[in-house]
Amino acid sequence: MPKLKTKSGAKKRFKITGTGKVVYAQSGKRHGMIKRTKKQIRNLRGTTTMFEGDAYNVKKYFLPNG
Repeated sequence: MPKLKTKSGAKKRFKITGTGKVVYAQSGKRHGMIKRTKKQIRNLRGTTTMFEGDAYNVKKYFLPNG
């Protein structure tokens, strides 16, 4: 069997923590900030952990060696 390769788009977007959770940057802060509320912009800062069902698929198909 050939080795499984990590999807190059996924390695730029996701990171696996020490406990096995998937962390990603929140979307919605690239452009159009003038139409968003200050509260919304504030809450979109930083990273967040992915839900378990989605994280399972990311770890299995996109980051097999992560």
